[in-house]
Amino acid sequence: MNTESHKTQDQHEKLEQEQEEEEEENRLLQSECETIPLSSPLSSPLTPEDGDAEDFVYADKDKVRIFDLESAAGGGGSSSTAVPPFSWKKLWLFTGPGLLMSVAFLDPGNLEGDLQAGAIAGYSLLWLLMWSTIMGLLIQLLSARLGVATGRHLAELCREEYSNWARLVLWFLAEVALIAADIQEVIGSAIAIKILSHGVLPIWAGVIITAFDCFFFLFLENYGVRKLEGVFAVFIGTMAFSFAWMFFDTKPSEEELVMGLLIPRVSSKTLRQAVEIVGCVITPHNVFLHSALVQSRDVDIRNKSQVQEALNYYSIESSAALLVTLVINLCVITVFARVFYGTEQAKGIGLVNAGQYLEERYGGGLFPILYIWGIGLLAAGQSSTITGTYAGQFITEGFLKLNIKKWLRALITRSCAIVPTMIVSIVFNTSEGSLDTLNEWLNVLQSIQIPFALIPLLTLVSKEEVMGTFRIGPIVERVSWTVAVLVIVLYGYMLLDFFLSEVKGLLFGFLVCLGAAAWIAFIVYLVNHSGAVASMLARSPNSKGFFCLSEN
Repeated sequence: MNTESHKTQDQHEKLEQEQEEEEEENRLLQSECETIPLSSPLSSPLTPEDGDAEDFVYADKDKVRIFDLESAAGGGGSSSTAVPPFSWKKLWLFTGPGLLMSVAFLDPGNLEGDLQAGAIAGYSLLWLLMWSTIMGLLIQLLSARLGVATGRHLAELCREEYSNWARLVLWFLAEVALIAADIQEVIGSAIAIKILSHGVLPIWAGVIITAFDCFFFLFLENYGVRKLEGVFAVFIGTMAFSFAWMFFDTKPSEEELVMGLLIPRVSSKTLRQAVEIVGCVITPHNVFLHSALVQSRDVDIRNKSQVQEALNYYSIESSAALLVTLVINLCVITVFARVFYGTEQAKGIGLVNAGQYLEERYGGGLFPILYIWGIGLLAAGQSSTITGTYAGQFITEGFLKLNIKKWLRALITRSCAIVPTMIVSIVFNTSEGSLDTLNEWLNVLQSIQIPFALIPLLTLVSKEEVMGTFRIGPIVERVSWTVAVLVIVLYGYMLLDFFLSEVKGLLFGFLVCLGAAAWIAFIVYLVNHSGAVASMLARSPNSKGFFCLSEN
């Protein structure tokens, strides 16, 4: 009896001890969670407060699994920084986000800038296209770095970084720029549909078709993000085939092409085209987009080796994708340089009449060059409208924290662009010149936004409390801010040149001056908030860290 009471007492004591240990573990866990800031890369990725993963752009079930074996062997919270050897299989699994990102380098606005640069400046600005693409690659790699290391995208982090008024201003400007870009992309698709239908379908009808096509392709995402990425691979392949066909059909000068790439040349007559080339390559919504696209892969942000490996593969993938876009843009510029440089048609060429002018010079042939141009333009327009809708979802969800279904978010985003695009297509349908004027105004709207995408990005990737050990090194920080300043100055020149030529009347001039003062003041606020000047002065250039292929 005594023995049984002792056993019972021992069991009670053991049970009490286990309960105390469990309570202590819970207290420690709660304390540890409270000490980790929300913006820290050591914190877990955001999950829906109500547990409904469908409300987020990439639910866990939608992500591509890559590190399952390593996670099972090494544990999700491993602090090891050893990166496994290169694997072609893993590179293939990481390939996709760069394709979607690269479409912004090939949208109809870019193609129009390319053909006008070739027609007016000949081969002389090819070097600028190459260096602009390299600058664009740097910005996109920083965007991808931010998304991978933090597990969140730029719009989400901006919501936490800035005060309410600044956040709302950033969101409004991002939406305006996105709508401007989307109008260009949708109208580009509509022009292509008009060309391919031989004028039977007017531009407004093409706008409606493009709107429904966009929803159809986004529907493919329900069958897996890899399916949608495969569609983009087909689009880019179609553009590459079409514009390469045009290149070999028109036979541009190889010698002048090489000289254009290697010898920097800009004259007063081609300065505007030079600025437009830079402006076409670096687009504000694409900076927001890439930081979100990289989250389609299941990467444990607590595992440094997984994060570093993901950054390595994304760097390779993005570089390869932008190399393809560079080749395609080169083909477009050289084709129009070969055909229209020095001709009377050079100054009046645009998306609407480019194919017709090409056919007049080169005839119908086995497959008329007019339809080759139309197919390439349609692929560019359709792919860019999808990424525009994607970017709109990320921007809306990130800045406003709207906890709504994906399909509803896509509908809202698409409607914001389609409604003004329908109005624009009806008003501007009658004149090619009016469409060119519209395109200039849309470029202005995007130019206004670019500092408000670049400055927050560079602010966040330079902060240790946000990036942890993956904060960029001092050399990259200086280079990145130099690129940002150069781009902002070029955009500022474009805005100044445009308003000096377009502003008429005292009242309009006063409003433009007021807007310019507000634009500059907000840039100063963002730079001051970033602490970039003090940070770069304080950090030694000899400190550790260089680029996104190496950990800081």
